[in-house]
Amino acid sequence: MTTGDQSKKRKQRYLPQNRPAKKKGAYPLKPGVQGFFISCDGGREHQASQEAINVIDSFFEELMHGTGLKVNSSGMLENPVNKKVTFSYSDDEDEDEGDNGEEEETKGDGDKNEVIEGGNGQVNEKEVASEVKQLAETKTEKNQEDKVKDQNSVEEPPRKKICMEEAGESAKVRENAEKSIDKLIDAELKELGDKSKRRFMKLDPGCNGIAFIQMKRRDGDPSPKDIVQHGLTSAAATKKQMSRFILRLVPIEVSCYPSEEEISRAIKPLVEQYFPVETDNPRKFAVLYGARANTGVDRMKIINAVAKSVPAPHKVDLSNPEMSIVVEIVKTVCLIGVVEKYKELAKYNLRQLTSTK
Repeated sequence: MTTGDQSKKRKQRYLPQNRPAKKKGAYPLKPGVQGFFISCDGGREHQASQEAINVIDSFFEELMHGTGLKVNSSGMLENPVNKKVTFSYSDDEDEDEGDNGEEEETKGDGDKNEVIEGGNGQVNEKEVASEVKQLAETKTEKNQEDKVKDQNSVEEPPRKKICMEEAGESAKVRENAEKSIDKLIDAELKELGDKSKRRFMKLDPGCNGIAFIQMKRRDGDPSPKDIVQHGLTSAAATKKQMSRFILRLVPIEVSCYPSEEEISRAIKPLVEQYFPVETDNPRKFAVLYGARANTGVDRMKIINAVAKSVPAPHKVDLSNPEMSIVVEIVKTVCLIGVVEKYKELAKYNLRQLTSTK
């Protein structure tokens, strides 16, 4: 073999022929996604994103399955901590005992009436003799039945057979349960390994102190706004510390390129959902703007474009807004979300919201 053939074979070994190159790291943040915008300390982006996935997943499970503490619209707990427990069967037992006592008394009276017969307290001798004969016959029949039962018990112990059958059935049930649990675990591991089936996945925004968690909504899933609203209200009521690296947790429902035309076009579904034209209760709103790694966008133009897209019955109120439209520009991506009680919930700062100081 010549040196040229050997070099070709070596190149074929090391070059990936007809194979896609493997992507390393998280996927970049692009327009057209929805999820959660997270701010954290510089250099802690990876830890914050992993922690955010766990926290958001717990909020999602509480909202979907109703686990954890329920919170009213006013921010108070629905179920009290101290609860009086009453047992229903205690009263029933007393009533049953009273009824049984009455029955016994009536039975005793009946027996007395049966014994005292034949006027003037005299007993009929013929009736007594017939009763004695009946009692003797019943005793003999019972003795015969007991003997037959003893013989059967000596020949075949039925209890052992029943125990063996029950043990076999319980073993089969356990095997089936173990198989089903193993199948469920394997299916869940496959879903976790397949990135396309994950509900929450981290994206790389390309900036320090920022993380983004993408949510792939399925049929029946709540919106990112509902998940964050539920989680923060419960955290404010319980003061339970649940984050070490996360600072702010803001829901994002629309993402587009940072231009006036794109923003006014992308924000239309949010305006129709939260700010309808025909309504009896117009809402006060404010626009919250933030930009990172982008100095070519005019701040006031973006704010005016968002404010003009909201119809007339609703008004701008910067001092006491009912709802706030959050606009975060990260490099070449504009993230938009709608939140409620922004100031009451410590500007959606999870660390400050759960601090006891």
